[in-house]
Amino acid sequence: MNIPSELKYTKDHEWVKIDGDIATVGITDFAQGELGDIVYVEVETLDETLDKDEVFGTVEAVKTVSDLFLPLSGEIIEFNESLEDEPEKVNSDPYGDGWMIKIKISDASEAENLMSDADYKDLIGG
Repeated sequence: MNIPSELKYTKDHEWVKIDGDIATVGITDFAQGELGDIVYVEVETLDETLDKDEVFGTVEAVKTVSDLFLPLSGEIIEFNESLEDEPEKVNSDPYGDGWMIKIKISDASEAENLMSDADYKDLIGG
């Protein structure tokens, strides 16, 4: 199982890469494995400002649809549009080409509540 140490994680199985006041968000290797083959990623919140834990989109797999929760408050400034045509990138490269959104962070202190890679491994029993 791939859990990069330089990223932060949420209890909702999302990863967060913070670069200044911009956070890139996707779902973890564990999450994509649990979901199975991903067939659609929907994000209709582009250019909206949402609070932490609000739903910013959904990911649809063959068996199920799951909500995507915003890990940090802020404005959604970018959606990975390549996922519209190739949602399977979330399965094949969840930490790279399979990223989902970028957020302009509005409260940097919220990042302190994100999980480390070790905490996330504990959560999923790794």
